[in-house]
Amino acid sequence: MSRIVVVSNRVPVPQGNAGQAGGLAVALLGLMQRRGGLWFGWSGAVTEAPAPPGLTQRGGVGYATIDLTEAEHRGYYTGYSNGVLWPMLHSLPHLMSFRRQDLDVYRRVNRRFADNLVPLLRPDDRIWVHDYHLMSLPGALRQRGVLGPTGFFLHVPFPAPEAAAVAPGIRGLVQDVLACDLLGFQTATDRDNFAATAVGFAGAVRTDDNFVELGGRPVRLGIFPAEIAAPEFAATAAAQMETEPYRLLARSMRGQALLLGVDRLDPTKGLPERLEAFRRVVARRTARSLTMLQIAAPSREDVAAYRRLRQEIDAAAGAINSEFGEPDWTPLRLLARPQTRDTVAGFMRQARVGIVTPIRDGMNLVAKEYIAAQDPADPGVLVLSRFAGAAAQLDSALLVNPHDAEGMAEAICAALDMPLAERRMRWQAAWAAIAGASPEGWGQDFLRALAPETLDRMPMAGTA
Repeated sequence: MSRIVVVSNRVPVPQGNAGQAGGLAVALLGLMQRRGGLWFGWSGAVTEAPAPPGLTQRGGVGYATIDLTEAEHRGYYTGYSNGVLWPMLHSLPHLMSFRRQDLDVYRRVNRRFADNLVPLLRPDDRIWVHDYHLMSLPGALRQRGVLGPTGFFLHVPFPAPEAAAVAPGIRGLVQDVLACDLLGFQTATDRDNFAATAVGFAGAVRTDDNFVELGGRPVRLGIFPAEIAAPEFAATAAAQMETEPYRLLARSMRGQALLLGVDRLDPTKGLPERLEAFRRVVARRTARSLTMLQIAAPSREDVAAYRRLRQEIDAAAGAINSEFGEPDWTPLRLLARPQTRDTVAGFMRQARVGIVTPIRDGMNLVAKEYIAAQDPADPGVLVLSRFAGAAAQLDSALLVNPHDAEGMAEAICAALDMPLAERRMRWQAAWAAIAGASPEGWGQDFLRALAPETLDRMPMAGTA
């Protein structure tokens, strides 16, 4: 039986005997443990004298990691990956900060990943590369003689060709990633945008909806929306009703309607626009009738745009509370620190309105988690950006344009006033879209598409 080799920027090496839940680990570890697997990537450490890959074996899965030098971290990770590719892929070119040497370092680190991975590979391995940090890796692997099935999945959006073209080096990156056999995307829009970019800027030919060719070599393009384990998350949210964080929040609300946002502090999440929409809601509602809790955990604090965003959000929150607050009521509660996933599940269950309004997002699993957390008898309402990948599946939500603060305010008010029968109808449609899917099923679907002849007997998620 062939082995699965996952390559990602960071590797979730288990600590002690405990695995790490969430993200790629939830989707892939079960598959890798059944078939045997290797997970390769950056250790998270920055050193001046990187050692050969360290290898840890846990539960049938090998974890191989390499360190980065300070110069590599600055150029590959902070510089090109997060200073150029992240804003470009989210259609925010004004946030790009490009230095030619960062692109050179990005390519060099991708080649170093390949150099350290190749000696660990077996002839029948199935290789799955993840996300924008490693777009050059498939080409580097082919150049080193790796011929086995290789897939790549992009967890974030892919923009229209005109937006992609603003990223220096995009032609070479697209050609490198087309060395794969299968490219996976969250939505049909992302797939089509990539295909148009490959045709317009990298010399590819699109032969049908699901294939492009480069140099006569076919590459499959697939749509694989990332999923959550909705029934498990629903059970977690219900269980949180008996916990202290849930009860403390419920007591503090004193009958007010709770609006909830849960995001990383990131320019793509549309937080300034969301707070402006909330300010307009508060201005037209009865005082003390509602409270918004916005969780905005800091991220990438070494990037200037993120530091500026933190200052902007702090100022906006302070302005709302000073304008509308009362001695015994604060309309907006801003938490700029992470909360545990279980605690957030409980908060979601309490929230009458979940507000998920990114400027652009690959999928946004928070939207699916909010739906899963609801009480079916008395569900809340999801207000969702139409530019999140989740909007394609959760079209029973109130879909909004995150650039239109007044339109968002109107949607939030509609959610607050929505009758129970309509809330139930919208929730049931959204639940039906996510209840039967799972992260492991998502991984199985991708691997079957990558190598169907060797994976057709793999058990489906939830079966023996």
